Order: sequence, then C-alpha cells, then structure tokens
Amino acid sequence: MAKVAFIGLGNMGGPMATNLLKAGHDVTAFDLSAAALAQIKAEGAKVADSAREAVAGTDYVISMLPAAKHVIGLYLGEQGIASAISKQALVIDCSTIDAESARTVGIGLAEQGIAFIDAPVSGGVGGAKAGTLTFIVGGASQDFQNAHTVLSNMGKNLFHAGAIGAGQVAKICNNMLLSILMAGTSEALQMGINNGLDPKVLSDIMLKSSGRNWTLELYNPCPGVMDNVPSSKDYQGGFMVDLMAKDLGLALEAANHSGSDTPLGELAHSLYVKHQQAGNGKLDFSSIFKMFAKAD
Repeated sequence: MAKVAFIGLGNMGGPMATNLLKAGHDVTAFDLSAAALAQIKAEGAKVADSAREAVAGTDYVISMLPAAKHVIGLYLGEQGIASAISKQALVIDCSTIDAESARTVGIGLAEQGIAFIDAPVSGGVGGAKAGTLTFIVGGASQDFQNAHTVLSNMGKNLFHAGAIGAGQVAKICNNMLLSILMAGTSEALQMGINNGLDPKVLSDIMLKSSGRNWTLELYNPCPGVMDNVPSSKDYQGGFMVDLMAKDLGLALEAANHSGSDTPLGELAHSLYVKHQQAGNGKLDFSSIFKMFAKAD
C-alpha cells in the first residue's frame, strides 16, 4: 500500500482515484469542486483543503488537470506545491498537455530533487471507471518501473515511450490517427447509407475487409449499429469533441515544432473544430458522424 496524493477529480481523475482506493492505497485527494471531494471522501479517501496539504508526506503525487497552464501552475507557479513534495516521492502527471510543458515541469521539479514522469492516458471515461486505461509514459526507466505500483491499479497497458515529454508525443500521435479513422469511417458509412445500404451490413462487410479499423470494431459512430457505445446513447459519455479538438491542436503544434507534414491531421482538426463550434463540444467525438448526414 502506498500513500498517494491525487489532484484533479474530474471525469477521468475521479474514477482513477477510486480504483486506487479499491486497490488498498491510502489516498488523499484535492479538487476545486466540493462535490467531487465529497464523493471521493464517501468512497474512503482523505480530503485536503489545498493541494499543498494533500501532497505532504506522500509516496506518489498524481495530477489529472485540464491544460498545461494548470499543470505548470500547480507545480511551479507562485503558489506551486513543489516545495511541499517529499524528495522521495514520484510525481506522475496524467494530463494531456504539450510535450514542452511536460519537460518544463520535469526540469523544474528535478532542480528541487523530485522525480517526474508524464503519463497521459488512452481509454476514455469507460476505461477510467473499469481500470483498463493505457498509460503512455515519458521519463527515466527507473521512475517508470516505480510508477507500476499505482499505474497498474488504474490501467492494464503501461508503455514507456521514452524521456520526459515522450508520453505526450505518443498520446497525440495516437489521437490524431484516431480522429482520422473516426472521420473516415463516418464518411464511408454515411455514403453507404445515402446509396441505400444498411449501416450494420456495411459495417460487417468492412470489418471483414481491408477497411477494418478500431472505430468499426469497437466504437461504431452510426446510431443503432452497436450497443453500449455513445452513438447509441445520443453521443453521451465517452471522449468529448472538445477534448479531441484540444488534442488535435496539440498534435499540430508538435508537427509544426518538428517540421512534420500532417495534411490529414490538419483536415481532421478543422473538421472537429467546425463540429465543436456548431455546439457539439460536449458530445462524444464519434458524433462527427452527424456532420456527414444529408440535410432533411
């Protein structure tokens, strides 16, 4: 059993902290939401009045925050908590942010003798609740091994991508490809529907053909084709359009930084931003299917 501070109890962080409790860890949580703190307290966690209080004397500090500015502010800002973290603790940031910001945090903490890894996740809210997330880690090998103590209780796939920041790069490469597959699958299915095909039959055909991909197999975007996916629940739950648009923005920043040519990534970004601006930001990202439907 480890002493863990968990900061950020949103749609992903809350279930992740719950799984640490289920595994027997001693969890102290902090969030700006009183409701989120009340919920995790009811599940057995200690709650703190501040992030600084939460991290005192812990073995691991885990954060799951919305954006880079929040991560940098938490650890290195004017009210940052670095000085309150034990030199023996490992800091694990699971937020999805740009690689350079992750490196900035890593360098800043290293200057104070604190180990850090970036460990963004794949698997969505469902994976967070089920404890089946994929963690994509950037950092030193020994820190990656140390992190297994807690990451293995929140996920089933742990990958060491490289040095600090590599986890973020691998995550946004994956999500850029996912967005392209989802948009392409939606476009193909809608074209079939427009030409009189049953989307379930077409999906079955493509699953046994060269067009097979993850979205067809596990996350079909067409309503009614597959049970227990967001498309059959009015696109509620899952991974929001807002988050996909954010991740695609990070991917394009990384592409620009490295001089990479990503025309399909750019197109996917423009499609998701357009879909987001049409008022669909809180829907699951598979709702991009609606963009290709014929107007009545």
